[in-house]
Amino acid sequence: MLDPKQLEDIAAKLSQVIPPGLRGLRSELEDNFRVILRSNLERFDLVSRDRFDTQAELLSRTQSRLAALEQRLKTLEQKLSGN
Repeated sequence: MLDPKQLEDIAAKLSQVIPPGLRGLRSELEDNFRVILRSNLERFDLVSRDRFDTQAELLSRTQSRLAALEQRLKTLEQKLSGN
């Protein structure tokens, strides 16, 4: 998920591009931007890059272990069928 500081920065940047005639509504629009951004981003199932990398590494190790176990099982099955 986005860092709250990043969310604040995005809302502030959006409010800075408001036309001069609407400058009086700037803080209200910035609050609305923040709420809209937060509610829409919460719909996504986002994770941090660190967490993603950790899970990818865990998956890689699990796949390696599974391949080793499958090979071991195949070897044991061959030994049993050879007897």
